Amino acid sequence: MPNLAVVLKDEVARLARKEIRKQTATLQKASVQYRRDIAALKRKAAGLERQVALLERGLAAQPAQESSPAEQKTNLRFTAKGLRSQRKRLGLSAGAYAKLVGVTAQSIYNWERGAARPRQSQIAVLATLRAIGKKEVKAKLAQLPKAAPKKPSSAKAAKGKKAAPQKAKKAAPRKKSSARKKTRAKKK
Repeated sequence: MPNLAVVLKDEVARLARKEIRKQTATLQKASVQYRRDIAALKRKAAGLERQVALLERGLAAQPAQESSPAEQKTNLRFTAKGLRSQRKRLGLSAGAYAKLVGVTAQSIYNWERGAARPRQSQIAVLATLRAIGKKEVKAKLAQLPKAAPKKPSSAKAAKGKKAAPQKAKKAAPRKKSSARKKTRAKKK
């Protein structure tokens, strides 16, 4: 017969291991879940670092914009009806309003019709014009330089001057020769 003390000792050890497994099972499950979460966070961090690197390269390639970061963050709205009513409120023609914005009168006309849409930088300029009144607008228009009439370039002007006398010279001898022919015909 086996020794009673050895059997009792084995049984106590078996029960102790069973009890320890019960107690540590929850810890093992939590540990496995934590490891999964940590791995997922590492993958997410690596992806975000790649995106940041791409964005930094993209910003380095773009020229610096004149507007401040606060202006870039705000989303400005644009409506054709709002632009038309603002221009009428200020009592400006499309041409005068275009000078204030820094575009052509045709652009203002197209924006008001809804045929075109201004760029984000132009929308920011339009937003600044919303805050000023008629007197300030007239003062700004007075400060802007007057547009000089377009002159033809010197090369085109030179060609035009040279071409005109040549045409006259060519035309004049023809008239004389035709007159001579007529007089010769009359003499015969």
